[in-house]
Amino acid sequence: MVRIDGSQGEGGGQVLRTALALSLVTGTPFEMVNVRAGRAKPGLLRQHLTALKAAEAVGAAEVTGAELGSKQLSFHPRALSAGNYHFAVGTAGSATLVLQTVLPALLHAEGASTLMLEGGTHNPAAPPFDFLEKAYLPLLRRMGPRVDVTLERPGYYPAGGGRFRVDIHPAKLQPLQLLERGRVLRTEAVAQVASIPFDVAKRELETVAAVLKLRPDQQRPEELKRAYGPGNVLRVEVESEHVTEVFTGFGERGKRAETVAEEVASKVKRYLDAGVPVGEHLCDQLLLLCALAKGGHFRTVALDSHSLTQRETMAHFLDVKVDVRELERDVHEVTVRA
Repeated sequence: MVRIDGSQGEGGGQVLRTALALSLVTGTPFEMVNVRAGRAKPGLLRQHLTALKAAEAVGAAEVTGAELGSKQLSFHPRALSAGNYHFAVGTAGSATLVLQTVLPALLHAEGASTLMLEGGTHNPAAPPFDFLEKAYLPLLRRMGPRVDVTLERPGYYPAGGGRFRVDIHPAKLQPLQLLERGRVLRTEAVAQVASIPFDVAKRELETVAAVLKLRPDQQRPEELKRAYGPGNVLRVEVESEHVTEVFTGFGERGKRAETVAEEVASKVKRYLDAGVPVGEHLCDQLLLLCALAKGGHFRTVALDSHSLTQRETMAHFLDVKVDVRELERDVHEVTVRA
């Protein structure tokens, strides 16, 4: 039985999600105390409880502490099963984080699986659906498995109501090497609004275009009719020869559209100036995949607290070594090996 202090590292839900994922893959039970101790509202919120219940279903697990607000739990998987699953957060909590909890396990299951997930699809502090679709899953497919996602309805905070389907076809994970970004082929800014003035999208695009020197054909405003609103998301996609990165900002009450755009543009400029293929949010996702593949080699910007927490949590379950070497300012080379 592995014992984990949930206050380690960034002290949020990532410790729990990674522990659940690797417990399912390895069959190793664990106990966790101080769940989300580093957050303003510690303990399990709705999305974390949904992730725990999803892992329980996929792994036929014995679980204690599965209740809202719980700060301590135990998880003992018994049998990993492919199948058709439906998980609903019930609030605007992130459905994409629920996917990240069970996807590694279902990549190792015997047979294909289909997931139907409901909740938030575009949330601050969580990977938005577009990041999964355009940045993360293409690299996962390059490593062997085939995972396809279909967005049926976007869901924004605080209304939620999003829905998407995931089709998973397992295959043995192969090590990934991603050292060069290659030539930038396409840069596009997309501003989406739902049940808020269309002018917000225009102002965001004007600001981000001025900073990044984008042409009119590289800007796309969208007014979404099928979404539970209100909501606003600005994303910039940078498609290069060897990788696509997605940078996202979220509108919120009291925050000017220009400020949202300036923050996103700053992230894009940092990535482009560093010349690396992997941005900070993609980094911690790839760490887990490379650890499961028992090999990987990629270049990224300086590792953030999520990536460092990922490395600490993986060490409880997997016998892999993660070396990080600074090549120059904001350029780091990560090597994962068994």
